[in-house]
Amino acid sequence: MKWSLLELNKYKDNPLEFSETLDLKESLMNRDNLILDVSPVKTTGMLTVGKDEYLIHYRIDVIVTVPSSRSLTPVPLTMTLDVDEVFMTQEQYQSKDDRLADEEIILLDNPTIDLDESVEDNILLAIPIQVLTEEEKTNSDMPKGDDWEVLSEEAYLQQRETEAQQTTDPRLAKLSELFNETTDNEDN
Repeated sequence: MKWSLLELNKYKDNPLEFSETLDLKESLMNRDNLILDVSPVKTTGMLTVGKDEYLIHYRIDVIVTVPSSRSLTPVPLTMTLDVDEVFMTQEQYQSKDDRLADEEIILLDNPTIDLDESVEDNILLAIPIQVLTEEEKTNSDMPKGDDWEVLSEEAYLQQRETEAQQTTDPRLAKLSELFNETTDNEDN
């Protein structure tokens, strides 16, 4: 769904309200090859035309299926996102005041606002890095196989500490005893 800026000028007094169901499955799967499936995306919101910017506020409801980060089992993620975005033309950006930070402004390259692109960007940004099935969330067992296993960060650090204690060079053992005697003398 796209709106031209000329078309939006007639909504200066009243906001443009919208409620759409978008089919973004193919474009989202092309943008992120880890996405396995996407339900139709329900969006409801409004677009307000100001003299210095175009404000858009909408809600996204979608189910995105991605692989588990532990076992690659498909996991459906139910996502409900509230989005607020500020769009400006180049002319509006040049004359903007300091009430908005530059990072909060989306500059328009052409005279249209593309809702599909905005929805896609926000869905992709909201997909978490770690995705686990319900069973994986409750079970702390990590996958393993022949000559390999997945360790938690705590288990890895504990394993490194144990290995470090066991691999003290015998030639340096006397030095470590000397170091211990020195610290004991300093304490007294």
